[in-house]
Amino acid sequence: MSTLILALVAGGAVGLALGALGGGGSVLAVPALIYLLGFSPAAATTAGLLIVTATSATALYAHARAGHVRWKAGALFAAAGLLPAAAAGAAAARLPQPLLTAAFGTVAAVAALRMLRPTDGMVVRNVAGVRPGRAAGAGAGLGALTGLLGVGGGFLAVPALVTVLAFEMQAAVGTSLLVITANSLASLTLRGASASALDWAVIAPFTAGAVLGAWDGKRLAGKVSGPLLQRVFAVVLLAVAAFMLADAVA
Repeated sequence: MSTLILALVAGGAVGLALGALGGGGSVLAVPALIYLLGFSPAAATTAGLLIVTATSATALYAHARAGHVRWKAGALFAAAGLLPAAAAGAAAARLPQPLLTAAFGTVAAVAALRMLRPTDGMVVRNVAGVRPGRAAGAGAGLGALTGLLGVGGGFLAVPALVTVLAFEMQAAVGTSLLVITANSLASLTLRGASASALDWAVIAPFTAGAVLGAWDGKRLAGKVSGPLLQRVFAVVLLAVAAFMLADAVA
């Protein structure tokens, strides 16, 4: 299969996940760039941020049109993560490649296991009120993760918005895309030099496939059970995480 087709197919899968679930697609982007398209872990995290920024902004527009974005709360949540995202993005370039791979595999495994856990009653237990300290802490941690590993962090942002800010699921998915876009842009500000050396002949079709997939994912979310989509994605992600961890320790 040619590199162009691989990039388009992988990008479509990433966009589909982001559009349908409000996150998780970026956790597939980096492994796809490394193992399918030959990027180094460091280059893949930078390319992943570029792809996630474009795709999340597209999916954010679609969710905003449907009225599923809480702009004020989302902006406050994202603001707490901007500086950590930028700082972690600068630090990522200095870390050993196997360490980045192992860290990414660990985060992917945690994300998959979180997605497989039942979430019934989560909102009920947390509607007593928003705690600003917890919200700021969650936003800062999410920003650091985005900058370090090149992931948008939607798989953590959605449950955080539900549990910390007591959002209903649709609003959490839409608002998470605002947080992902802001954090990704913040991290990219300190990766400009490394971004110029990337293989744009691969990144451009990957991004195009992801943007188109995000629109399809938004439509798919309205037709297929959300929990079913999440479980299928979690199983795929768990397999990817196991492969990456095995590769890091080999």
